Amino acid sequence: MTAGRYPKYINDHGIPEIQIGSREFKCAGESPPQDHPHVFLNMGGDDQILCPYCATLFRFNPALAPDETDPPGNFFEFDDFGSILVCVAVLGF
Repeated sequence: MTAGRYPKYINDHGIPEIQIGSREFKCAGESPPQDHPHVFLNMGGDDQILCPYCATLFRFNPALAPDETDPPGNFFEFDDFGSILVCVAVLGF
């Protein structure tokens, strides 16, 4: 994965668990405009993490690429995390 670029996942069907191919990512909840804040999540050394907004359990699956999910259809886009950090620093959010 390119430094500073993270996959973003969605859960339009409200399923309880999604397997993903990345330990660092963003969750958007549902597709816009029903999305929640696009939160950065980092599993660290763990194999799963729960989104604090939508309660989706994301489980790391090393057999999947960062743009793949199981069940399929939950990858949204790659997001540039660096641009958000610049925005926070400049605007003071």
